[in-house]
Formats: sequence, C-alpha cells, structure tokens
Amino acid sequence: MKIALAHKRLDLKGGTERDLYRTAEGLRDLGHDVHLFCSEYGVAAPAGVTAHSVGVVPFGRTLRMWSFAFRAPSVIRRIGCDVVVNFGRMFDQDVLRSGGGTHRGFLKRLGEEGGMRRRLWQAISVYHRSLLALERRQFTSARVKKIVAVSAEVKRDIMANYAVDSAAVEVLYNGVDTVRFHPGKRAESLQSVRARWKIPLHAPVVLFVGSGFRRKGLDRLLPLWTSPKLAGVYLVVVGDDARMGRYRSRADSIAPGKIIFTRGQDDIENFYGAADIVALPSLQEAFGNVVLEALASGLPVLVSAQVGAAEVLQGQLASGIIDRPDDADELARKLLDLLSKSGDDALKQEARNIAVQYSWEEHFRRLDALLRQVCGAQGTASVS
Repeated sequence: MKIALAHKRLDLKGGTERDLYRTAEGLRDLGHDVHLFCSEYGVAAPAGVTAHSVGVVPFGRTLRMWSFAFRAPSVIRRIGCDVVVNFGRMFDQDVLRSGGGTHRGFLKRLGEEGGMRRRLWQAISVYHRSLLALERRQFTSARVKKIVAVSAEVKRDIMANYAVDSAAVEVLYNGVDTVRFHPGKRAESLQSVRARWKIPLHAPVVLFVGSGFRRKGLDRLLPLWTSPKLAGVYLVVVGDDARMGRYRSRADSIAPGKIIFTRGQDDIENFYGAADIVALPSLQEAFGNVVLEALASGLPVLVSAQVGAAEVLQGQLASGIIDRPDDADELARKLLDLLSKSGDDALKQEARNIAVQYSWEEHFRRLDALLRQVCGAQGTASVS
C-alpha cells in the first residue's frame, strides 16, 4: 500500500513525534510505500521513507495549526495515497490516531483542578477554541473510517466527549523494543550505572522516568522518602523539568543523597537494568511507554490506574496498580510491597512475558491489518 502519515513535526523528542518516526519505519519494513507529510523536520525521515514538506504560516501557534490542518490534505491529494493516517490535527483523514486522548477531556480535567480562573481562560483562548473546533470535526467526520486509541482509557475518553460509535474506535497499544529493553541488560549495567551515580551495589533502587515531573507524579513520590522504611532505598529520576532546581532542593531537604536527578539519558535501557522497580504515579496518562519498557526489562511497575498502560498488567504484577495516586498510604504500602518482591525470578519472567506480547513487531502486524481493512472497506485504490 501507499501510505500517508501526517503530523506537524517529525522528531525523536516527544511521544507522538517518536511514534510517528517508528511507525514510518515499521510500515516500511512490512514492504509499504510510506510517505511522511510534516511542516517541520527535526530529524531526517527514515531511510526508504519519502518526506514531503507542508508549508504553513510561520508565526503564531494557532495560525500554524489551522494552516497545517487545511494545507496538508491538499498536499497529500497531489501525491495520491491508498490510506491517510493522521497523528495530529488535520482535515480529511482515513485513520485518526489518538495518542493522548481528547483535548476536550484534557481541558475538563484542568478546569476542575484550576478552578474558575482556569475555566475562564479556556473559554476565551483562541488557541483552545480552535483546537476544540478541529477536534470536533475530526471525531465527527464521516470521512474517518477508523480511530486508533492507544489504550482503552483513551477510547473511553473519546466516547465520553464525542458521539462516536464504539466499533469505529480500535484500541492498539504502543509497542516496545524487546531487544533494547531486556533483563539481560542487568548483568552489564547494574555495576556501571550504580558506580557512576554512587549508589551502593545492593541498595534497592526505584526508577522514575519522564519529563514534566508534576504531571508524571513525582510530587507524590518524593514525600514518601521521609519514611524510615525507605531509609536505605534510592530514587533515581531520569528526565527533565523546567523547575529542576526546585525539585533538587526539595529532594535534598527530604533525603540527602538518596534522591538522584540524572536529567535525560540516551542509554535509558541501562537505567532499567540498574533498578529494582519503576514508579509512574501519574494522575492521568494516555498510555505510558515507560510501563512496557520496564516490563520488557523484567521489572515490576508501580503505576496509577489512570495510566493507560496499567491495563496490560496481569497476575502478581497487577498488585502494583494504585487506585488512588493521591493516597500517600496506599502509594507507600504498594511501593514497599513491590520492592519486597522485586528479586523474585518468577515475577521478572512474568513481566517479560507480558512485554513480549506488545513488541513493536506485533504492533505493526495489527496496524497493517487495520489499514488493509480500511482500504478494503473503501473499495478504491486511492483516496483523497
């Protein structure tokens, strides 16, 4: 098939941008003729994938958004593709991928947390009003044959905010690189990573991975380290935040030397290899690739039920799901419970077995079947 993949930007930073890049690679490897349509290229397109530039208004995020939404379909029509997959905001796509849930639902949650001032700002913001108008058209358009949701939680969010038929929404979890993230990494990285960050070889280590610490739940984790029960446990934070200095100061006042901030790391697989468990107590997360990466590395995960990837946890690993991430007692209890089990080889194998079911190879096999189904339903060799 000749497949169009559209999004405003191609990059290896940002979840959607990385997913776009990986999807282009995966569909190319299955033998498809893949074409990218972006207004910005932070990195070159993968080898064997054709890149097309979509010209947009060069100033103002609202104008850039509208101009991409209007212009991208016309650029795609000139090329002529069998199926158009949109990763962002655009008119006239065959398949709409929703990687983060609806903006409408997101604004509702922000409004509930931020009160009247936040809701007033949302009501008058041209950008938010524009984004909602585009989103409404996307989810209610008869041209959209399938909506891909990255978790059942995202599907529920879509259906709660728009009149979308359940059959039109396909849940397709993100994939994980089961070679890069592997329990075998522990043998080669445990000593090197711990020596680099001055962590005792036999000390328990909790790993937190993600940027935007407040949204990911770090504010809920840090106070736990005031407990004597965690006196010998290290917390390693891999990621960046605009308020990094404030977080470092707070951590030093809570548990000096036990909470380590490494900023972003290119060899993140080695940090999984040096850890005992991974924690992601987000209040809301559409999916959370960190969960699959941890499982593939043989690690149990402490994760809030509001994180989409929590849906894949089964058996003993389901004990790591937090129903109330704001409940410090539940968080501490489950954290200590997972740490006590983390050395269990059977649990490590159970984690690995779950991850293998969600490899990128399996993800693209399912995506390929979905795109073929869409093309068959259209009954045409080319769509506009």
